[in-house]
Amino acid sequence: MEMIEQHLITIFVFLPLAGALFVTVFLRDTQKEAIRWATFLTMLAGFLLSLKLFFGYDADSTQTMQFVQSTPWLPEYGIVYKVGIDGMSLLLFLMTTFLGPLVILSSWRSIEDRVKGFHVSMLLLQTAMLGAFVSLNLFLFYIFWEAMLIPMYFIIGIWGGPRRIYAAVKFFLYTLFGSLLMLVAILYLYFVHVKQFGFYSFDLFDLYRVHLAVGPEKILFLAFALSFAIKVPMFPFHTWLPDAHVEAPTAGSVILAGVLLKMGTYGFLRFAIPLFPAAAAYFYPLIAVLAVIGIIYGALVAMVQPDLKKLVAYSSVSHLGFVMLGLAVLNAQGVEGSVIQMVNHGLSTGALFLIVGMIYDRRHTRLISDFGGIAKAMPIFATFFMIVTLSSIGLPGLNGFIGEFLILIGTFKKSVVLAVLAASGVILAAVYMLWMFKRAVFGPLDKEENKSLKDLNLREIAVLVPIVVMIVWIGVYPQTFLRKMDRSVEGLLARTEQVAAPPVQSRERDSISMMESKSVYDFGRQGHGD
Repeated sequence: MEMIEQHLITIFVFLPLAGALFVTVFLRDTQKEAIRWATFLTMLAGFLLSLKLFFGYDADSTQTMQFVQSTPWLPEYGIVYKVGIDGMSLLLFLMTTFLGPLVILSSWRSIEDRVKGFHVSMLLLQTAMLGAFVSLNLFLFYIFWEAMLIPMYFIIGIWGGPRRIYAAVKFFLYTLFGSLLMLVAILYLYFVHVKQFGFYSFDLFDLYRVHLAVGPEKILFLAFALSFAIKVPMFPFHTWLPDAHVEAPTAGSVILAGVLLKMGTYGFLRFAIPLFPAAAAYFYPLIAVLAVIGIIYGALVAMVQPDLKKLVAYSSVSHLGFVMLGLAVLNAQGVEGSVIQMVNHGLSTGALFLIVGMIYDRRHTRLISDFGGIAKAMPIFATFFMIVTLSSIGLPGLNGFIGEFLILIGTFKKSVVLAVLAASGVILAAVYMLWMFKRAVFGPLDKEENKSLKDLNLREIAVLVPIVVMIVWIGVYPQTFLRKMDRSVEGLLARTEQVAAPPVQSRERDSISMMESKSVYDFGRQGHGD
């Protein structure tokens, strides 16, 4: 039992990989139902088991990095298999395991070609995403980061729409370009650490202690930031996203919006900002301005989209602009608002893509003009659509409100002008979302194809109900989730405010305090899980 406790995160990360191996080895291509059930049960087991992390995580402990496992891999080169979870990564980890079984359930009847390959790809992608959220060694993180590209490339390229190859290649090249810049920056940081401390290490908390001159720190921050900005994607690096979303199958769009885009925002949170705090503070105005431009630009472009899926895709650009704005202001309200908004976006936008997929399966069109009055034919569908739409525009009492509210409070503390401009994005979101909803759902039911539409079946209801429950839970009582990350956010902000001490030549890494007298706890100790 103690052995299981010590390897808890590893079990959760590699459970989908074990499921993929089972499906590959023991199930034939023709056993479609068995493949679906094996994948769904693997994902469901991963979610149910991962709840132990949520309930077992001690939010009051000064040791914020918990469930840490550190196993030598190539120790002479500083490569260690090291994973752990804090209050910020905990929520994103659980969101990933939560969406996994729902995505498989949603694609039960929409994927009929190469079923085995699709489900193996989804399981491999799940392992890569979970691994990236818990990696505490930059070598390990980079492996998981790159591993995400391959299954998503195939999901878009094989099971996507008419322009799937173009969209898949564009997604791959954009992300790979940013990844290579990050790799160069990681290696530079690695060799600077060797020079300053006398031993090799890719350990995140070791690299936090590296001293950099002003110029190199800014360049390294930009290398990391560009890689993550492409992944988010921030304006003006967003052009790959609409193509990927529109051409991807519904399951791919949900995972892309719900989890993969959060890799970029999480990368800023876990790596770019704490590794290069002075550069992060220096570039705050640029990031904040780009974030606000993204909020307004995404909303305006979404407003004129005739295609439901493309409208939701551009809404992602706008909503993730709020996430980046909260991270850029570097205060408690902004950062906590950003983390909870990452979860909110995963739920709300993921649900919107599921809803678009459900209506597309019935009508084989996504043009808003092809609908109208479907509330009369599909009242249950219209009810879910309405709740998720209101969630997306930030209605008080639903999840979208609390994230945007905290981000705007944090932004007001830094810049009233940016806060007012960002708040205009909330108004624009209400305009394009409600206008879209009105045209698609209300009005006369005058098209023959819409009159015979069947309402949601039990499987589709089972997909949407858990998401709506979470939307209401976060909206009504967000403290359940905010409290988990309080101390982790305190540690991040203390890191960005500290004045780094001179480098110490010592192999006794655990004895060095990361936070000095400014920290409310020892950042170095909690990083090593001591």
